[in-house]
Amino acid sequence: MPTIWFERKPPAVVLSMIAGVATELGRLADSPGDPFSGAAEADAVLAGGMALDGATMDRAPRLRIIARNGIGYDNVDVQAATKRGILVCNAPDAPTVSTAEHAIMLLMATTKELRIVDHRMRAGQCRDFFSVNNALELAGLRLGLVGMGRIGARVARFGQAIDMDVSAYDPALDPARFAELGVRRVTTLEQLLAESDVVSLHLPATPETRNLMNATRIAGMKAGAVLINASRGALIDEDALLAALKSGHLRGAGLDVYQVEPPAPDHPLLQLDNVIATPHVASATTVGRLRLWTAAAEQILEFFAGRRPKHLINAEVWDARR
Repeated sequence: MPTIWFERKPPAVVLSMIAGVATELGRLADSPGDPFSGAAEADAVLAGGMALDGATMDRAPRLRIIARNGIGYDNVDVQAATKRGILVCNAPDAPTVSTAEHAIMLLMATTKELRIVDHRMRAGQCRDFFSVNNALELAGLRLGLVGMGRIGARVARFGQAIDMDVSAYDPALDPARFAELGVRRVTTLEQLLAESDVVSLHLPATPETRNLMNATRIAGMKAGAVLINASRGALIDEDALLAALKSGHLRGAGLDVYQVEPPAPDHPLLQLDNVIATPHVASATTVGRLRLWTAAAEQILEFFAGRRPKHLINAEVWDARR
């Protein structure tokens, strides 16, 4: 019977799914000093955020499939896996709803200055809250989406529902999709940044997108704009963002992801009242987390059954088996 190594403790429903088909190996929490030490006999890995490079894969010579319980797979060296004949899968549909909702929550909390008014009230710092409240009304403001895949498209619908004017920049997307969603298509990132009151990022972390929001692009954002990121921390130059927030060029930021995760408690961005920060939990609602787990487990079970996994990243490995 094949074996599965789990990075995190799986929920009971996943253990029920694999019962009679595969057995569970150890997981990261069992050996914190050497997280992958129990995986030598693994045929499959259900991965979270742990980095999986070629050297790590070599420690599990029987490994044939890695299923990532999320949409991003930048922590998995796909090239190394392909070289070793290991399939890599993800769960692109699973985090859509929860992550889009979280992005809108960050947008609302930042533009309504939730952290500021909450602190003022709890600390008794003000008596005339009505006069000093500086929240934005979002209806009629422009929401600019950088990337309009599954999550971005859903955020677009939410933005339209609160009467925001929604634009998007996504050169890889068919123009017909913009029309279908009723979203204004912008042909350059610089134009989107200059015109948008709120910019929300919805891109994977790749060499091309790393530090996409650098000092030059942040400076090119509309004065007083808000930046939202619930995708990948690698997209933003955090020093440039910090400078823009301190100078007042940007009104605020809503962040669920960071260059280093989790960010240190004394991270400079976490000290600012105009930053709403959450610890990379956008997809981790009770329903969303279960959906992520089951979607990844289904990929592994499909493989064990001799069928091509639905969300296969390196299809050439599967094709070479035939």
